[in-house]
Amino acid sequence: MTTVDTAVGATKTMVLNMGPQHPSTHGVLRVLLELDGENVVTAVPDLGYLHTGIEKSCEDKTYSQAITLTDRIDYLNPLGNNLAYCLAVEKLLNLEVPKRAQYIRVMMVELQRISSHLVWLGTHALDMGAMSVMLYAFREREEILKIFERFAGQRMMTSYIRIGGLALEPPTGWRELVKKFIDSMPAHIDEYEALLTENRIWKGRLEGVGYLPAEQLIALSTTGPGLRAAGVAFDNRKMFPYSSYEEFEFDVPTRTESDCYARYMVRVAEMRESVKLVRQAMAKITDQGAYKAEAPGIIPPQREKMKTEMEALIYHFKIFTEGFSPPPGEAYAAVESPRGELGCFVASDGSPKPLRVHFRGPSFVNLQALPFMVQGQLLADVVASIGTIDIVLGEVDR
Repeated sequence: MTTVDTAVGATKTMVLNMGPQHPSTHGVLRVLLELDGENVVTAVPDLGYLHTGIEKSCEDKTYSQAITLTDRIDYLNPLGNNLAYCLAVEKLLNLEVPKRAQYIRVMMVELQRISSHLVWLGTHALDMGAMSVMLYAFREREEILKIFERFAGQRMMTSYIRIGGLALEPPTGWRELVKKFIDSMPAHIDEYEALLTENRIWKGRLEGVGYLPAEQLIALSTTGPGLRAAGVAFDNRKMFPYSSYEEFEFDVPTRTESDCYARYMVRVAEMRESVKLVRQAMAKITDQGAYKAEAPGIIPPQREKMKTEMEALIYHFKIFTEGFSPPPGEAYAAVESPRGELGCFVASDGSPKPLRVHFRGPSFVNLQALPFMVQGQLLADVVASIGTIDIVLGEVDR
């Protein structure tokens, strides 16, 4: 117990542990709260309950082997993690990825963005007491996971984006499968909004809660929907285009209220923009063409060539047993993940294994804003604020 001065005089405060079992924290974030009644005086996030050591593990793998580890940094954005890492390694190698592969990458990561936002929407709505929305959101996410399974043979940890391109040629019938989903998705988003956007309980829980001005968010290095909800249209896909995003037309949704409700509105609008991006990518993807770069000794050869060309068989064997060795140097690549800027730094010493791999996880950086968001708010508002930051603890404790 401590004593603090309030408008009505001195009062006693209580220190309370929130978590690490609370569902909105995914089980591994503890927030140390100092409370004056139900009002938050201070909040201190306590991290480190899920330290996976992924970055150090990457340094003990060849460059290609490390891709499977990147899937697990943010289990709601595995394809985006693959992309950030592969872009950094491709910079080291000065490797040009075929346009067809770039367009497929865009389509896949935008489907991943929708999937991630659906999990956020469903779980956040459940935290706020709206159970039906979670069932609907997970219904649509299931259709996206079916698409991933068709493309990669795996629902979540796909490792589909590889250095130099993609793991596999798109499967037979993929256009019909993706088109069926994106044709139905706008009506489903309308359904979520009909349940929530003007719902007075929903608005009562979120409007005016977790406010932070844009200047403070920028000072805290916040990125993603949280920053865009404060009126700052910063998006790596627009500011620093990668994978041919400069060829696509899309808006960067913003709001100016900078509260929990504004962050909800931004994410809903982002799902609509991702549907547009998937449509454009489908139109750009040709039925024939390379899905990975031609780089003997770095990119595995086509399996058909291995059956007829001894050189191709030798390259395949050497790549998967010894790996490849980029020239000494370092590279940084950043993508726009569903949570904000996801950056990857890779340093090479000329050996087949990275000298250093480091990820700039948006969850870790964005979590800095939590103590300022909840100060002076009610205890229940802490749940709403944590939810709209959209933390994935794999990005925090990597």
